[in-house]
Amino acid sequence: MELPSDKNQLRRHFKAVRAGLLEGERRAIDAAIAGNVAGLPEFAEADGVFTYLSFGAEVDTRILIECAWTVGKAVALPRVVPGTRQMRWYAVDSLDCLERSSFGVEEPPADPAREVTPRDFHTPVALVPGLAFDREGYRLGYGGGFYDTFLPTFPGTSMGLCRAAQLADHLPHEDYDMPVDEVVTEHGLRE
Repeated sequence: MELPSDKNQLRRHFKAVRAGLLEGERRAIDAAIAGNVAGLPEFAEADGVFTYLSFGAEVDTRILIECAWTVGKAVALPRVVPGTRQMRWYAVDSLDCLERSSFGVEEPPADPAREVTPRDFHTPVALVPGLAFDREGYRLGYGGGFYDTFLPTFPGTSMGLCRAAQLADHLPHEDYDMPVDEVVTEHGLRE
């Protein structure tokens, strides 16, 4: 099937694809994605996991967050800096103290004592959201540019979490768009 070339049309298309998956189907797919991520050496060796907290119908990250905590990894969640395309990251050891942002996303409190950067870790990994990814690692995000700002300076391995139904052969991208290192679906790894 030929995809639209306009990013806004693509967003509508992939939101519809995502919405077309039944909740039980999404849960099973997301559990398989989590299992595939957890089985990767990059995740197993990571000492810091920089991850989004899934929202709505995004690929669920809660399983991977719990997995990381169980084996003693540090987990950091982002907090958007208002009026910018920047995110600050805060170490969390519970999801109980989160605050709802103006976007409706749960974020960690802006506690300077808990703020971390990827450079604080030897082998960080980033779990990256997207409406869709392509086989080269380019992503179709929500248009905020937060991960396009974050990824160029991220020193570890970045992984896009993607259901196979949302994996495209090619997505349009600009010079400022940054691909992830790996795309992980329920079928495994697409490097």
